[in-house]
Amino acid sequence: MSRWVVILAGGVGSRFWPLSTPERPKQLLPLVTEQPLLMEAASRLVSLAPPERTLILTNAGLVPAIATLLPDVPRENLIAEPRPAGTAAALAWAAAEIVRRDGADATMLSVHADWSIADAEGFRTALLRAEDAATTHAALVTVGVVPSRPDPGFGYIAPGETVGEGVRRVERFVEKPDRQRAAAMLAQGYLWNSGIFVWRVGDFLEEIRALTPEVAPALDAAGGGLETFFGAVQSIAVDVGVLERSARVLVVDGDFGWDDVGTWGALGRVRERDARGNAVRGNAHLLDANDCVVHAAGSRVVLYGVSDLVVVTHGALTVVTTPDRSADLKSLIESLPADWSRA
Repeated sequence: MSRWVVILAGGVGSRFWPLSTPERPKQLLPLVTEQPLLMEAASRLVSLAPPERTLILTNAGLVPAIATLLPDVPRENLIAEPRPAGTAAALAWAAAEIVRRDGADATMLSVHADWSIADAEGFRTALLRAEDAATTHAALVTVGVVPSRPDPGFGYIAPGETVGEGVRRVERFVEKPDRQRAAAMLAQGYLWNSGIFVWRVGDFLEEIRALTPEVAPALDAAGGGLETFFGAVQSIAVDVGVLERSARVLVVDGDFGWDDVGTWGALGRVRERDARGNAVRGNAHLLDANDCVVHAAGSRVVLYGVSDLVVVTHGALTVVTTPDRSADLKSLIESLPADWSRA
């Protein structure tokens, strides 16, 4: 059995404005440690698959930066999607590429580039458990993260019948709920839908061809190359286009400090904090301040007698908000004068 790692590293996003830009989006930023998130993701998985069996799917404009960041990954393994077409198309192309190079029995561990993982060894162990379930049951396996809070920002998985040690069928997927329903699902043993997937590439492509008309016809035309494939597919998420339609989906639990680091406020969960709960990066001085997130890039920050703030400096620009409101910077950016939005 040959194992491959697939890292989804596309997207530009606005949630880490003003630091993030289309040319340097979240996955290329050192938000949790001193290393960019993508570099952390690749390093975390190199013991499971070497760089030559690592595929990175991204935007065409990011390929040069990623090639510089990860020089050990062969350039032909940096796959530039011609247009955004959803995760079903991206993963289908990756699976077809692995079949072409290594055969249908190869396994594929799919992750995103922009997560924080507190327990890297626990993360790898969960992936290997998922791989064992995928090969034993000829299944599509997702790693459901054990929730630490009732978060309405995530999708959820309802585990069903047990089919093996630590392996259950997926009873259903639930889209992002409101906070009250999230709390109820937490009490009922639901898991977060993390977007971590493991399968044999042949099994995944079988389900695509059987269940996903948005993508399957393009697979048959994939001999025309990447541009032809992405020109023919319809955009759809793999959860909706494949997993919610399949009877071959299993889930294994994972509890390894996963966080999707979706907002500035989320950094308060994943960065080292001081005795008063402040997560600080850069040249900052805090007195009588509690539970604040500070990212001082290029200027000094002083906080005195405040709580629950997010303060970000980037060059001559300073942004001050709250952890909750940091989840909706798109509205803020759209309201800015035209020459302010690109700091």
